[in-house]
Amino acid sequence: MIDSLLVAFATLIVTVISLYKWVIIISALLSWVQPDPYNPIVQMLNRLTQPAYALVRKYIPTVFGGMDMAPLILIFALQFLEIFVQSLFSKLI
Repeated sequence: MIDSLLVAFATLIVTVISLYKWVIIISALLSWVQPDPYNPIVQMLNRLTQPAYALVRKYIPTVFGGMDMAPLILIFALQFLEIFVQSLFSKLI
């Protein structure tokens, strides 16, 4: 019973991390084309990503050569977290 609960919990965490990585990728790609800021999808993506970008920018300088690397840093951090969670829960079960 507990094993199934741990597997479900780990799967949920990994899925949320994976989805958030895609949100960051889509937001970064959209920033290249300057979409309409009043578009509800663009507003939602900004609300989901800007707090994470601000957290990264608070501790790490992210602008190199005129490009903001905050999305890339976040993707690497989330990838690390995803692998860590998967390996942590695979060893517990």
